[in-house]
Amino acid sequence: MTNKDYVEMKIPAKPEFIGVVRLTVSGIASRMGFTYDEIEDLKVATSEACTNAVKHAYEEEVGEIVIGFRMNEDRLEIMVADNGKSFEFPNLKEQLGPYSPSVPIEELNEGGLGLFLIDTLMDEVKVHAESGVTVFMTKLLNEERIDNDAIISKTETK
Repeated sequence: MTNKDYVEMKIPAKPEFIGVVRLTVSGIASRMGFTYDEIEDLKVATSEACTNAVKHAYEEEVGEIVIGFRMNEDRLEIMVADNGKSFEFPNLKEQLGPYSPSVPIEELNEGGLGLFLIDTLMDEVKVHAESGVTVFMTKLLNEERIDNDAIISKTETK
């Protein structure tokens, strides 16, 4: 893997294709040396972003979702984009209200759990909603990563 390798896939905005995305992110993250728990976090966050596009982007027609994976030495950047109807992220976030750990999950507003999970599981999240919605998510690699069956500290790889 070289610095800044990029993989892109395009899927129909249908729920049955989200599993393909989960397998892809799992394979890429495993190759990069993410831990099992980090890979699970990546799969959940990416699935949620794709599910939001499937549910909300296209009304009558079936559109496409583009998923991009940029592999860097110290992080994985994931982009999930659709060309459907966009939304105002700050307004939606305000409508959902602040999340409090004391609020049971069952009482979260609809749509709030997906956005909450993405924001919680990833190290950085940006949402652009102009012509469609694009979600940019970043997950940093831990201090140590598995590379060629050996554990190498980040400082040793530079």
